Amino acid sequence: MSRALNELRPVYVAGAGLDRYRRISERSYVEFGLIAIRAALADAGIQWRDVESFYLGTALLGMAPGRTMIKHLGATGTSIAQVENASASGSTSFRQACLDVASGVADVSMAAGVDKPARMQRASDGSAGDLVGRALPPVAHFALLANQYCTAHGVTTGQMAAVAVKNHGNGAMNPYAHRQKARTLEEVLAPPFIAGPLTRLQCCPVGEGAAAVIVASEDAIERLGIDPGRCIRVLASVSRSERVYAPDADGDVELTRETVAMAYAQSGIEPGELDVVELHDAFSIEEIMYAEAMGLSGRGEAARDIVAGDFDIGGRCAISASGGLLAMGHPIGPTGTGQIVEITRQLRGEAGDRQQPDATTGLAHMVGVGAVCLVHILQRT
Repeated sequence: MSRALNELRPVYVAGAGLDRYRRISERSYVEFGLIAIRAALADAGIQWRDVESFYLGTALLGMAPGRTMIKHLGATGTSIAQVENASASGSTSFRQACLDVASGVADVSMAAGVDKPARMQRASDGSAGDLVGRALPPVAHFALLANQYCTAHGVTTGQMAAVAVKNHGNGAMNPYAHRQKARTLEEVLAPPFIAGPLTRLQCCPVGEGAAAVIVASEDAIERLGIDPGRCIRVLASVSRSERVYAPDADGDVELTRETVAMAYAQSGIEPGELDVVELHDAFSIEEIMYAEAMGLSGRGEAARDIVAGDFDIGGRCAISASGGLLAMGHPIGPTGTGQIVEITRQLRGEAGDRQQPDATTGLAHMVGVGAVCLVHILQRT
């Protein structure tokens, strides 16, 4: 019989590190990947030799990039594995680290994410193995969903764009964000339009970056002298793939609804108990749809709740306090791991100007090419 994370031994995030997400540069991924990894080690106060397993989430770097990177930390015999799961690569690497520690396979595991998109156009031939080439481009897909949702629920383009206004404002307070400029509603609504009602500032930037977290058991926290007061408990980890849904249903939304419901059941947490949420807001309409799927808003009500400030920092639940994918950025491989970094800092009370007051419980959500969904719930105990 399968067992959930909460039925195994407790798991904690003990260290977190980032390199700023940014436009593609001349830097090697090895350079900025090591910055994030070393930052996570320093944050936990441990050494590389203490890490027993290492999972690297990456979607764009090809074969075995982790080996090239971590050799600079020393040859310690650490177990290494690369994880590719599209936008959910970093979230999946975090889940694998949690499972290692929860099962007792390791006392200390590291989940990292790093990516650097190629400057040249990537091959896309529409063959059976070319999922992206055969699919409707994501921006077009979500533009169609935006039109459908706004028509069905009487939501204006201005209300939808308020998502981007909020998240760009949050990103302006985040030194690790790709976009660090607050935007007015007029700026967000200004051309160019990328697809349908989605303007450039309502679409996430894809650049380079890195994130890393240390996952540890209670035994390791005590043995290594890690400060238990800064360790954040992982209450739930759920990974699902799509099913066959009704013809009029959106697969991303239904998959999110199912996965989040399982995470709530696993953790014993209800929607109203969430203080911070980091979700897959690659396009502004996604935050609206996923907030409803998570039970944070009623059906057709999320856009109005956003305009009312319910999901602002200081509101009833801060959504995308990091700036989200829209402003923090979406370098693919590290995105999901970076969400865990943000939630960890929020629950520690270390988020600076972005701090959600009295935050104790957070949820991280990522989808990958619409086919997979990862949800984690964390809590300060």
